[in-house]
Amino acid sequence: MAEQVGADVSTLAPDAREWTQSEIDQRVFDLYDEYCHGRIDRREFLQRAAVVTVGGLAMAQALLPRYARAQMVSFTDERIKARYVSYPSPGGSSGTMRGYLVQPSKAGSYPAVLVIHENRGLNPYIEDVARRAATEGFLALAPDGLAPVGGYPGNDDDGRAMQAKLDQGKLRTDMLNSARYLKAHEASNRKLGVTGFCWGGGTTNFLAVTLGADLDAAVPFYGAAPETAKVPQIKAPLLIQLAENDERINSMYPAFETAAKAAGVKYEIHTYPGTQHGFHNNSTPRYVEAAAKLAWERTIAFFKQNLA
Repeated sequence: MAEQVGADVSTLAPDAREWTQSEIDQRVFDLYDEYCHGRIDRREFLQRAAVVTVGGLAMAQALLPRYARAQMVSFTDERIKARYVSYPSPGGSSGTMRGYLVQPSKAGSYPAVLVIHENRGLNPYIEDVARRAATEGFLALAPDGLAPVGGYPGNDDDGRAMQAKLDQGKLRTDMLNSARYLKAHEASNRKLGVTGFCWGGGTTNFLAVTLGADLDAAVPFYGAAPETAKVPQIKAPLLIQLAENDERINSMYPAFETAAKAAGVKYEIHTYPGTQHGFHNNSTPRYVEAAAKLAWERTIAFFKQNLA
C-alpha cells in the first residue's frame, strides 16, 4: 500500500499484520497520543505517520482499536448479570444519564465500583472492564457521558468529537451523579470506589476531590492530577497508575505529591516501565499484557482492601 502524503488515508483499512509495541516507532505513538486527545484528526494522524518513518502508515493503522479481539469477559458470562440502566442526573447535560450496570449473578450486597471511560464515550473496552470488575465480586457501573446526546456512536472518532462538544462541567456532573446513584443502589454495600482511564483517570481524581469522605477508594489510570489547591479535600486513598512514556501526564504528579504529603492524603504511585499512555487498553498495540495484568491485580486488591 503506497504511503503518499496526499492520499485519502482517513478511510484506509487497517493493516492486517499484527504489530507489537517494540516494532512501532515512538514518533508514531506520540502522534497517536495527539490524535487520541483530539489535537489532530484521524486523517492528519495517518498522513503525518506515513512520512515520519518507513512503514509509519502501517504502524498508525495498527494502533487503531480492534474491540472484537479485546473482549475478556463475555456479556453472556454466567458469573455476572449485565444491563443498561437510566437514572436522574440533575445539573448534568440533559438531566438524565444511562450506564452499563454489571453485578455478580448471585443475589447479594456488593462493594460498588464506578468505571469511567476515556474521552470518547462508553466503548466496548470500558464495558468489558466493568464486566471484569463484576467477576471479582463488585457492583460495577460504567456511565456513558454521551448518553444525553444519543450515546456512544459505535466508533471512537465520532465519540471523541461528540464528547469534546459537551459542556465539560455538566459532563463531570453526570459522572458525579453516576457515582452517587451507584453508591445508593440496592445491590451496593454503600462502599464506593472509582477507577477510570485517560479522561476517566482525570475524572477519577476530580471525584476524589469532590466526593471527599463519600468516596472510599480511587484508582486513576494515567489521568490528569487533581488541582493542587484542592488536594486537601481528598479523603479516600488513591492508587495512581502511570505509564513510563507519558510526559504530559507524569509532569503533573510531583506537585500533587508535594500537596498530598502536606495534607496527609494516602496515595501510592506505580509507574510501569516500557509502557505508553493507554497501556491497559488491550484493543491496540499500546497494550502491554504484563503491565496491564499487574496494574489490574493491584486495582482489584486495593478495592477489596478498602471497600470490604
